[in-house]
Amino acid sequence: MRFLKGLMVLALVAGLGACATNSKFKTYDGPAVTRILIYKSKREMYLMHGNVALKEYKIHLGNEPVGQKHVSGDGRTPEGLYVINRRNPNSEYFLSLGISYPTPAQAKNAEEAGENPGGDIFIHGAGDKARKGDWTAGCIAVTNKQIEDIYAMVKDGTPILIMP
Repeated sequence: MRFLKGLMVLALVAGLGACATNSKFKTYDGPAVTRILIYKSKREMYLMHGNVALKEYKIHLGNEPVGQKHVSGDGRTPEGLYVINRRNPNSEYFLSLGISYPTPAQAKNAEEAGENPGGDIFIHGAGDKARKGDWTAGCIAVTNKQIEDIYAMVKDGTPILIMP
């Protein structure tokens, strides 16, 4: 009987251990991220609380990173002031935070030029592949581990300033 009890406890512990997962959804209870700063030329991103950098990341950009994004498919990462406006927990690139590109003015300029400005610009992870260099279609990429932290720290509505 004692043996059976021990076996049952062992089975229960093993079963609970199998249920535990390394969730990609972290929690964060530190200072609020009040804005995100991106310096494309330096390939750096800062999560800011006021004037204090809470975190700094090396980033990867679109495959044509120099200059402002104007049209869909140009491989450029947009420049300007935007906000984080959505999140995708099921992203092909692990996790992603949407950037509000294009602005109404950018969309109008593209329309007047007879062009599609593009969209679906995100801060995201690398997905299931190791990647190097500027490889995105215009997004801002970090490692999967880094996007876990960013996803937890950054709230929808957070301003993001992307500079050359």
